[in-house]
Amino acid sequence: MADTTFTGTLEQNHAQAIEQAMDGLAIDAWIDGQSVSARSGERFETFDPAVKEPITSVARCEESDIDRAVTAARAAFEREWRTTTPQDRAAIIHEWMATLRDHLDELALLESLDTGKPLANAREETEDAISFFEYYVSVAQAHEGANLPTGDHAHTYTRIEPYGVAGLILPWNFPLLLTGWKVGAALAAGNTVVCKPSEEAPLSITRIAQLSAGILPDGVFNVVNGYGEEAGAPLTTHADVDKLSFTGSVPVGQLVMKAAADNVTPVTLELGGKSPFIVFPDADIEAAAETTAMGIYYNTGQTCDACSRILVHESVHDEFVAAFEDAAAAYQPGDPLVEGTEMGPLSFQAQHEKVSKYVSLGTEEGARVIAGGEPPLDNELADGWFFEPTIFDGVDNTMRIAQDEIFGPVQCIITFSDYEEAIELANDVDYGLASGVATGDMSLAHRAAADIQAGSVWINEYFGGGAGAPFGGYKYSGFGRECAKETLDEYTHTKAVGLSLDETDL
Repeated sequence: MADTTFTGTLEQNHAQAIEQAMDGLAIDAWIDGQSVSARSGERFETFDPAVKEPITSVARCEESDIDRAVTAARAAFEREWRTTTPQDRAAIIHEWMATLRDHLDELALLESLDTGKPLANAREETEDAISFFEYYVSVAQAHEGANLPTGDHAHTYTRIEPYGVAGLILPWNFPLLLTGWKVGAALAAGNTVVCKPSEEAPLSITRIAQLSAGILPDGVFNVVNGYGEEAGAPLTTHADVDKLSFTGSVPVGQLVMKAAADNVTPVTLELGGKSPFIVFPDADIEAAAETTAMGIYYNTGQTCDACSRILVHESVHDEFVAAFEDAAAAYQPGDPLVEGTEMGPLSFQAQHEKVSKYVSLGTEEGARVIAGGEPPLDNELADGWFFEPTIFDGVDNTMRIAQDEIFGPVQCIITFSDYEEAIELANDVDYGLASGVATGDMSLAHRAAADIQAGSVWINEYFGGGAGAPFGGYKYSGFGRECAKETLDEYTHTKAVGLSLDETDL
């Protein structure tokens, strides 16, 4: 692939990048080991959010295409994948990952163009996705059954068996990373997969499927692009899908769960968040400010576990706000293809409109915008869906900007007076995905970690964990855990086998 260094104007850079990325590349469905058009012949466009220009057209799959993909996945499961040993699956997937590494620059560019994230971040996330595939196939080799002590006259043991066909519905904010989380676990556990990417970001996932040709057996990994109502819904209601996993918004997650109920299909849901970060008075204020700025402005705030509420002790409020304003200034919007850019555009028009609406709403509710609050004034960015890093101070936790998931670069600063109030505020939302604590007192840190209702609590850091650390939510943030050894349990049955032992004549 050509060099991915871009030094022109934003418009020039993106025209060059689109031409380079799409040269000879068609984005169709990937079913049974080959690229295929949607049976309807319909297509839709995916857009570059930095310039609001179409990148390419994509096959628009519907119910008949979903059925074709599920049929291929079922055949591959029964034919070979279910009986392939964990060691053999690992060898196959390692070969695929080596191919993806050879195409790392290409995949990162596709991801950056499709989502608007800085190219450096897209590259790092692509590497992380590959690492998750490799992690899962490693731990799957130790995902074993057990012998159970049942006496001298019986032998009882357990078998770990894959469900079969896994239907995986992926979000637009981290397409490849979440592919590593979900597809990596499902395949490593012995399932075959039908994957439905978001219609807002189909490029990189489709490309890694194409790069599996001749490595993965046909039908093991299938990708069907399209809209939720036309492609996602038929996947969730398909009677031959044995397991569903969804990452996205709460309303859509509720629809997935309701649809799965008719077929009693097990579901993993990773939904929204309104994650708090508590700054206690003994915290390193400058470090806490830098940590929380990264926690909200990384990926332009389009992160389910974004640190979107900072709870600051009243005694350090002014000091913290000044430090946070300085830290936020490092995340000015810019061309995501240019080295050094920390924050790209929002990923599509509806997100831009949503963020603008919530900024207006927060002002109406009585919070104060002390930085940002509008698209940048830079004329070069005017044609993209850019938005300034925004800070609200004087926020009350009952305000909608403190309760609703905005999914943009909008930070809410709330004060508290004592430990009990801090914990009450942290837990006083419908969500419970992630959280953070800044303190030098480790007893206080452990106490807060126990009291906060969230699936992850990060002390003096944010976005902690990684491969091996379970990730998932409490309350409306969903259920099930990803990223860890126990994720394999989400994709497998445990079967108990009992055998009566007769007395021997010998």
